[in-house]
Amino acid sequence: MKFFLLIIKNLGRNKLRTALTCLAVMVLVLVVTMIWTVVFFLENFTKEKSGNLKAIVTDRYDFQGQMPLSYAGPLSQGAARKPGDKMPSDSMAWQFYLGTLDPKKQTRENLVIMVGIDAYQLPTKVGKTVTHKGMFDDLDPIDKETVDKLAQTTKGCLLGPKRLKALNKRVGDRFTVSGVQPAGIELEFEVVGELPMGRWAENGIMNAPYLNASIDAFCKEHPSSKPVFDERRINMFWVEGGNADDFRKIVEQINTAPMFSTPAVKCEPFASLVANYLDSWSGFIWFLEWVLVPGSMFSMMLLIANAISLNVRERIGELAILKVIGFRPGHLLAVVLGEAFVLGTSSGLVAGALVYWIANAFVGGITLGGSEPFPVPWEATLWGAATGGATALIGSALPAWTARSVRPAEVFARVG
Repeated sequence: MKFFLLIIKNLGRNKLRTALTCLAVMVLVLVVTMIWTVVFFLENFTKEKSGNLKAIVTDRYDFQGQMPLSYAGPLSQGAARKPGDKMPSDSMAWQFYLGTLDPKKQTRENLVIMVGIDAYQLPTKVGKTVTHKGMFDDLDPIDKETVDKLAQTTKGCLLGPKRLKALNKRVGDRFTVSGVQPAGIELEFEVVGELPMGRWAENGIMNAPYLNASIDAFCKEHPSSKPVFDERRINMFWVEGGNADDFRKIVEQINTAPMFSTPAVKCEPFASLVANYLDSWSGFIWFLEWVLVPGSMFSMMLLIANAISLNVRERIGELAILKVIGFRPGHLLAVVLGEAFVLGTSSGLVAGALVYWIANAFVGGITLGGSEPFPVPWEATLWGAATGGATALIGSALPAWTARSVRPAEVFARVG
């Protein structure tokens, strides 16, 4: 206990230097913690999806391409066409609708991105009990009352909290959206509920039948646009297998089905899609893990080594006196290492806690280059403390050894 009090007293002697060192360590720990958060999330996400029995169907040659609405029926059956073929345990079509509240002045703030689906495909709960898992892996369950209201309100929609704030809307408000894609489709919406905070915080959910009915009405008024709209309705289609064998069979059935030829489709496990996406980022992730993180940690070591070295040089006479009155070399080593460890660990712990609190409470996670937010795990506080403490111990090793090796006779001779 006396050692600890001595360490705290020594750190408080030069408050400005200690404070500046703490702030610098916190900044570097913030960088390292944010990087580890992204890497941690991507690794966990890949592990989770490796056992996922969901597959995604898209245009074979253009991932952003669209498929005819007529594909929905056969896809929901897994393209089963002969005895012995397997049927999906569940399926879901996604139809994207992009619009703006002000077509004359399109800004990010008035942008509206909706996904048209069957409302009953949403994950549902009653109280805290999940009653339907739905087809959304990255969306927290929504109250059944809200899901029922969406399904029963033709023009109803659910919006994420960030999008509601950007649009200056709240539950119960009505608004009109001018379509950007599909162009010319103007829709009216009523906000019947709010989506949970997370990866859907900026987007919305709407009823697919309302979107299709509006497109059909537009085509009646503009017959020349009908062929284009008929071929461009479904952006993505999801199918889920009951077990691994059935799942593989369903994927094969869809990929070999002759009915999906114009346009041709590609069905692949969602895990493969995730892996392919991460492959495109592999170089960037490698740079983060093996260049930026080590560089930040090395900078922390130099920073702490410099601060502790200044402290040791300023207190060289005091250290000599401590040795004369009975402090052993190991005691001096422990005091200097303890100062560095307390400084680094406390700074890292505060930095990790700030990342966790600020990122999750205010922005829903860490965002890189317009990506969906990566939620910060609670382990970030431990990462911060461990990073700060470890780099502090390594960085203070040389100054601590200098303190341990001080020779009172030489110090007093210089003073004399």
